[in-house]
Formats: sequence, C-alpha cells, structure tokens
Amino acid sequence: MTQILALDQGTTSSRAILFSAELTPITQAQEEFAQHFPASGWVEHDAEDLLRTTLSTARAVLSRTDPRRVAAIGITNQRETTLLWDRATGKALHRAIVWQDRRTADTCASLRDAGHEPMITEKTGLLLDPYFSGTKLKYLLDTIPDARARASRGELAFGTVDSFLIWHLTGGKQHLTDATNAARTLLYNINEGRWDAEICALLDIPMQL
Repeated sequence: MTQILALDQGTTSSRAILFSAELTPITQAQEEFAQHFPASGWVEHDAEDLLRTTLSTARAVLSRTDPRRVAAIGITNQRETTLLWDRATGKALHRAIVWQDRRTADTCASLRDAGHEPMITEKTGLLLDPYFSGTKLKYLLDTIPDARARASRGELAFGTVDSFLIWHLTGGKQHLTDATNAARTLLYNINEGRWDAEICALLDIPMQL
C-alpha cells in the first residue's frame, strides 16, 4: 500500500503525518520546541530544534509502518522564516529569524522612503515589510562577521525552513525550494520565475546564496 509522509514544520511545533494513497491520515506525531525572544519584537528559533523535531516526528511515524511503502515526502513550513547556513557543515550561522520578527522595520522604512517599494512590488507582488525574508537575510549578512564575504565565495546557503530541511534530508546534496516559498522571500521575480538580481543588489545580497 503506497503511503505519503507529510512534514509540517510550524511556528511552535513540528508534526509528521502519514497518509494513505487516498489521502486518509493513518498516524501522526507532534513535538513542540522553544521560542526565543532576544529583544522586543524579535522572534527566533534554534535551527537545530527545527531539524531535530522534524526528524524525531518523522522517525516516530515511520516506526509504525514499513518505510518502503512511502513513495513521497511533502513539506509544509513557516514560510518567511529565514536561515543562513554553512554549505560544508550544514550548521546555521545564527538562530532562524521567524516570520513574526520585526527587527528590520527601519530598513524597510528607509527603502520605502528612498522610493524602492514600487519596483519591488512590481517584481515580487509584495510590499516592503519585515515579515518577508529579504531584509531578514540582509540583517544576518550585516551583523554576522565575514558572512557577506563568505556568501560571495559560495560558502553559505540561504533558505526558508523547507530548503533547510531538504538540505539535511538529502545529506547536503539538494538546495531547493518551490515557487510558492520563493515568492515569500522578497527576492523572487514572480513575472520571470527567477531570483531577482536587482533586488538582491539593492539589499547587498550575493546571488551565490
């Protein structure tokens, strides 16, 4: 009997659900993880917690079935949460900055005041807001020593939670997302279906990421 494993990496917990081929839930597991609030309006997750709880719940579910029946794995995730990690080790350079985090509000306001919002909205369909990943990534590159230089050398990877999980689930072989997650980063041109070099340059984000 063919089965599908769904991994739901959410804001307060990770959950795995096993479905039949007819999409009937068979079994599930759920595990909460810590929330971190280093300053007012700031929200972070430990990247290792996201990975650990995802793997733990997946293993719990797979222990109740024959894993050879699982034909596919689907991932749903907290979409704008931003991670930056080392391509060689898979380790995050900083806690994940969560979609709720407002630390880049001033950056967004400055870009808006400088007249950049119409161009960004035309390309991405989004407003300039700290909710989205782009200014969160800029913050990480601005504040982590040597991060931008390392990114330019191709040593680092950026992603939302789905791509961080896929990276680890494939042993670092696949750096992937899909258009629906990419479209929430503020860096993806929805008209052309590609990462946008002009926006990345505006935010000083190396395209190698």
